Amino acid sequence: MTDVQYVAPGTLDEAVRAFAAASGAARILAGGTDLLVQMRSGALSPSLIVDIKKIGEMTTIEEGPDGSFRIGAAVSGAVLREHPRLKKVWPGVVEAANLIGSTQIQGRATAGGNLCNASPAGDSVPAMVAAAATVTVQGPNGRRQLPVEAVPAGPGRTNLAPGEIVVSFTLPPRPKGSGDAYLRMIPRTEMDIAVVGCGVSLTLDKGTCIAARVGLGAVAPTVLSVEEAAKALIGSKLDAAALDKAAAACRAACRPIDDKRGTVAYRTQIAGVLLKRAATIAAERAGRN
Repeated sequence: MTDVQYVAPGTLDEAVRAFAAASGAARILAGGTDLLVQMRSGALSPSLIVDIKKIGEMTTIEEGPDGSFRIGAAVSGAVLREHPRLKKVWPGVVEAANLIGSTQIQGRATAGGNLCNASPAGDSVPAMVAAAATVTVQGPNGRRQLPVEAVPAGPGRTNLAPGEIVVSFTLPPRPKGSGDAYLRMIPRTEMDIAVVGCGVSLTLDKGTCIAARVGLGAVAPTVLSVEEAAKALIGSKLDAAALDKAAAACRAACRPIDDKRGTVAYRTQIAGVLLKRAATIAAERAGRN
């Protein structure tokens, strides 16, 4: 491993300047649970590490007066889990973030790092997609917002411009009667990579689904927002026919690979199964809100 410089800026502007000046040879350190492993294996050899954990905006959670939440990109899964309001309003998002690794890893791992690592199997991403979360990024040309699903470009690649850093996630206000859930299938009982992951967020009005979003992971080069599955749920009482139609839409959206964790056929089938289960849990939660 070559010599690596380390900086820990106190402001976002300083972090962007340092990151952009390295012209692609730098990496952002949020939790480090992916970065340090990749460096140790030789997969990455950055010349500069920019540690963002001393930047207040990137390490805090704020609830807006409208009920939205702003989550700093360097907030750990453990901190998300301990936030009383967030886990009540967005339990699926919090659960997804806390499926990343062990308890020790969750003390470090961040949703920002999970997103920018750009693994199709990243657990927090389908739940964020289902939540209609947006990300704020900042780079040499200023700030912009984009949907979570627009960030990954493929395994290990993002659509961020050179020098851009993910600053925070925004979760929108929740109407009454809303709920969300995230489920994944893994070969082991703990600490494995998802064969399939499915996030569902929906809103019910007198038992009828009036809004829905579905995020599907580990079945394509990037996490998917499955609009046809959401459409199948909207307007229904979430009866068997609607769930079957939504499950079929998830299966149709799949473009998975064969690997040691699962075949194409298996992943495709499981995508529909998880959709039904996650939608049922989300509906139960919506009925309590």
